[in-house]
Amino acid sequence: MVKLKRLLVPEFWHVAKKRTTWAVVPSAGPHKGMESIPILVLVRDILKLVETANEAKQICKKGEVLVDGKKVKDYAFPVGLMDSVSIPKSEKYLRIIPTIKGLKILEIPEKETSVKLCKIKNKKVISKNKIQLNLHDGRNILVSKDEYKTGDSLLLEVPSQKIVEHFKLEKGSTGIITKGRNAGKTTVVKNYLVIRGREPNKIVCDLDGKEIEIIKDYFFVVGKNKPAIKISE
Repeated sequence: MVKLKRLLVPEFWHVAKKRTTWAVVPSAGPHKGMESIPILVLVRDILKLVETANEAKQICKKGEVLVDGKKVKDYAFPVGLMDSVSIPKSEKYLRIIPTIKGLKILEIPEKETSVKLCKIKNKKVISKNKIQLNLHDGRNILVSKDEYKTGDSLLLEVPSQKIVEHFKLEKGSTGIITKGRNAGKTTVVKNYLVIRGREPNKIVCDLDGKEIEIIKDYFFVVGKNKPAIKISE
């Protein structure tokens, strides 16, 4: 098992840092190591479905854990922002959402594990009739119409990756803040500022009656007038 010192793991893993020296390292995957949760940690330390690492490994080995509709047998597989995790045998259906402390799990209806929101990070032209959309979780989707922009979100059917709905980053859109002191809060877009120079583009939002500016990369569109899926308690 590849390991790292427990003192270095994120707080949102809820790992007892003084019990032992080492913790599992997330495998290479769709999310950055320190911005994700290994399945072993999720099952043992957060959900507390088992007591030991070996028991967590056995659950994975048996194919009892599904991420975005697919069985995942790698106990170190990293689950991250907006991923859905299903453990049918334990009747656990979860979504990974942002908070000011990093990430947290949210219980969701079983039916919502068949859809997922993904943010378009960038796109490129593959051929005259094909455009590749690169999403925040490492997915790549080919489309024929150039109607999608960076910062927009897609509601996908998983694991098929069929586009169910397209949510534009525009005035009136509803979104969730993914990083910073307001991480985890839902807000509405008032304006989109294109900054010329070294500073990043920003989103002007209405949060609790106050106007604030958020870096574009820290904003995730989740719906039009309201979130398309459950993203809060």
